[in-house]
Amino acid sequence: MRDNHNRSTFQILLEILFASTKLGLTSFGGPVAHLAYFKDEYIDRRKWLDDKTYADIIALCQFLPGPASSQVGISIGMLRAGLLGGIVSWIGFTLPSIIVLVVFAMLYQTYSLEDATFIHSLKVVAAAVVLHALIGLGKKLTPDKTRIGIALIAATIMLLYPSAWMQIIIIVGAGLVGLKLFREKAESKVQPFSINISKKLGITSLAILITTLIVTPLLTRMTDNPLISIFDTFFRVGSLVFGGGHVVLPMIEREVVPPGLLSPDEFLAGYGMAQAVPGPLFTFSSYLGTMMEGIAGAVVATLGIFLPSFLLIIAALPFLNELRKRASFQGVLMGVNASVVGILLAAFYDPVIKSSIFGAADFALGTVLFALLNIWKVPAWMIVLLGVAGGYLINFII
Repeated sequence: MRDNHNRSTFQILLEILFASTKLGLTSFGGPVAHLAYFKDEYIDRRKWLDDKTYADIIALCQFLPGPASSQVGISIGMLRAGLLGGIVSWIGFTLPSIIVLVVFAMLYQTYSLEDATFIHSLKVVAAAVVLHALIGLGKKLTPDKTRIGIALIAATIMLLYPSAWMQIIIIVGAGLVGLKLFREKAESKVQPFSINISKKLGITSLAILITTLIVTPLLTRMTDNPLISIFDTFFRVGSLVFGGGHVVLPMIEREVVPPGLLSPDEFLAGYGMAQAVPGPLFTFSSYLGTMMEGIAGAVVATLGIFLPSFLLIIAALPFLNELRKRASFQGVLMGVNASVVGILLAAFYDPVIKSSIFGAADFALGTVLFALLNIWKVPAWMIVLLGVAGGYLINFII
């Protein structure tokens, strides 16, 4: 690792900002691709960490709810320059896609793009991407019949009783099932993780997280302030979503579409656009916030969904070694991850398929895009371009 002696904090933070912004402008392809970009930039080129430490950080972030790639970037920033380094790292990685999605939302509202061909094409793109994510998660998180069963039960319940609270009940229930059924599947040898964050700070961070989860719903009911309501919604989602960016789709959809804050078309158009930009998929929240309450809504939604990641990382790091060694903790996560696959399966039908595939042409385009993504491994940003071009071509032919 490089020596930080004789270098000012400002210089180190500036270096973090430059490196993370470069990644924020170029990291297409989703969380797995992001981790590859991080390794190339932070580990191989800059030597900020060794491979072993980087692997431990990834393991930590897989155990936490929220966007894993963003959390890895935040953690690297914290290791480099403390809490401020984590914040700077997050700003650089997320700000480019935030700006693009906010501008897209403003254009969508200003020019009434609901019926534009490229908007519908983005919805078909979203269908292909979600199916690809669903299959990938299914292979990883439901490798046996028991976990496939948990996923199918979760999907069935969500389809019959769709609500944000039902998702939370499903996740908690699946965790309890995992505690009972999967303890024997736990890994016996887990590598220790070392970082200089006190347990006192970790407990304080967790207390802030829990207090915010309790207080903000009460404030929402008491004040009827739309910005507080937006913060409440996105903070709760950021605190409870396991499985990364694609899993945020169903939970946020239940929060904003049924109440009428956004139409299904508006929701899926933004989700499709989120595939076209680099950086974390959680910046989809910036688009949604803009659609609901303009720039102020974008700021509040973005801070709301990412703040739990900071609090959870700070809270988890001091206690991670003890937790990861416990078979019971690993079992809970296995159950939770299986339920996540089921929740995403339900969302693939409603709203994704119901709002995007209206005929044979849509189905054909979606099938081709999925094949390019899943079999030929075409990057997601290219799928977006091909999807929009294909939509215009079909519109021209038909």
